[in-house]
Amino acid sequence: MEQPNPNDPVARARALGPALDAAADEVERTKRIPKALLDKLHGARFGRLFLPKIYGGEEVDPCSYLLALEEVSRHDASVGWNLFVANSSTLITPFLEPETARTIYAEPHAWMSWGPPNAQRVRAIDGGYIVNGTWGFSSGCRQANWMGAHCSVEEPDGSLRLNAAGRPSVTSFLFPVAQVTLHDTWNTIGLRGTASDSYTVENLFVPEAFIGTREVPESRRVQGPLYWFTQQGLYAVGVAAVALGTAGAMLSAFQELAIDKTPRGLARLAERPATQSLVARSEVALGSARAYLIEVLGGYYAVAEETGAMPVPDRARVRLATTNAIINSIAVADRIHKAAGVSAIFVGTSPFERRWRDIHTLSQQIQARDAHFEAVGQVMLGDPPAVFF
Repeated sequence: MEQPNPNDPVARARALGPALDAAADEVERTKRIPKALLDKLHGARFGRLFLPKIYGGEEVDPCSYLLALEEVSRHDASVGWNLFVANSSTLITPFLEPETARTIYAEPHAWMSWGPPNAQRVRAIDGGYIVNGTWGFSSGCRQANWMGAHCSVEEPDGSLRLNAAGRPSVTSFLFPVAQVTLHDTWNTIGLRGTASDSYTVENLFVPEAFIGTREVPESRRVQGPLYWFTQQGLYAVGVAAVALGTAGAMLSAFQELAIDKTPRGLARLAERPATQSLVARSEVALGSARAYLIEVLGGYYAVAEETGAMPVPDRARVRLATTNAIINSIAVADRIHKAAGVSAIFVGTSPFERRWRDIHTLSQQIQARDAHFEAVGQVMLGDPPAVFF
């Protein structure tokens, strides 16, 4: 058997396909990635695709990242989701003290998880901070060995720390998973294997060295074209990869079904003009969405600055391309699910049912909002919103 190119993350993802398929039911049932599969993922370095090379990472370009995670997600959307969250978390490392980043990622199986910012505040004291609060939606926390919390900072005098725009600064606080209490709260219709649970931190002291903020591009200690992209933009690339992979797998399964299935009272599915049109239109919807996203990402990566941050108009185009890929993937999945008929309704035996639940859990996430089109349109028309992600 030919071995995958160790320098090609897409080839490594394809090689993991059988292992991902074999573990999919267990991932769904237990809401955990089984150790055997997790070891393979670490062995293939899939938790380090965005980690800087100086800290033992791959530092891959965004297009290779998109295609690799799309391939993983064709087999299991939950694993693909966990991987993109873990990789998005590594994007804090260019803003950390180098010794801190090395401490976290010295372990080959290092994995960081965190939830989005909320109203919690952290109190500044001499030498560090006291963290209290509960956060949710921490995808991958059950295999993480480091956790984080994003929140505003309350200075010793009670005032809020502000950023350059005059708004409360959002700072990331990092700590070992042993210092948090995990809550099994992830009872959802789909993406169950992400175990995006809640977690609580009580009176935890976090040293100054274990914090960072991505709000000041000039403070990056690691430069390079990958880190010119914003964390929010690369996060959206990860969601797009999961969406494209999930919808693509549904389309492939439907093509197989259409060749064999003859609904009662009708011609074989593959012989029906409506089916033929659906397959062709779905292929071009996904392919064109992927191609546009690759064009945007590849174009910007080729001209990316070593320092500074991506300008808002360029960020808007990345947002447009990722949102387009996500929305088109959801639409394709819906049409395929409907066309598959009763073949799509059986739990555990249908190649459509779990994927439909997964992509409709993804569809409720902030990256899938239709409002992104409005925000991009504002930028294109010269009136950008006050805050643009």
